[in-house]
Amino acid sequence: MRLAGIEPTTPWFVAKYSIQLSYSRNSHNYAMEEKNYITPAGHERIKTELLKLLNLDRPEVVKVVHWAASKGDRSENGEYIYGKKRLREIDRRIRFLNKRLEFAVVVDNLARKSGENDADQVFFGATVTYSALEGPQAGKQTVITIVGVDEVDLDKGHVSWVSPIAKALIKSRIGDCVFIQTPTGPTEIEILDVQYL
Repeated sequence: MRLAGIEPTTPWFVAKYSIQLSYSRNSHNYAMEEKNYITPAGHERIKTELLKLLNLDRPEVVKVVHWAASKGDRSENGEYIYGKKRLREIDRRIRFLNKRLEFAVVVDNLARKSGENDADQVFFGATVTYSALEGPQAGKQTVITIVGVDEVDLDKGHVSWVSPIAKALIKSRIGDCVFIQTPTGPTEIEILDVQYL
């Protein structure tokens, strides 16, 4: 097994990641073996977090645990107990991120960004401006970006490609009207603009 996105032939890879790899061989989560569509920026963020955990956070906690263990009695040693707990949390996050990267499919819309290929149609990675045609939100413009499940941030308008709104918008074009399910019932919306940033 290899750490996704990192070349496994370098000596530092073998030294640093042997613990993480032994854990990932034992655990098996079938739900995570689906394709994990992700934007290039989202892939880079996950890889950066993984490397930070491996290169900075984990070694720092290991030093603290080693220091606390050298003090003697471990049963009442708060630094040791907390350090071991934090180490387990870091290892769990490393395993999770590694699995997400292992099944990641980076979707880069270069052809759509340059306007060569269906630049007016909604696909993964599109930034869509739409407005409701009816109801209390009628006429109000909303901007969302369709991203991977690991990149969702509602404050920035980033919605998952598996969300109901994204499923309703995918493959539609500028000027199309589609129905989305809202808490108040089905609402018709019109797509005003599609961009690939």
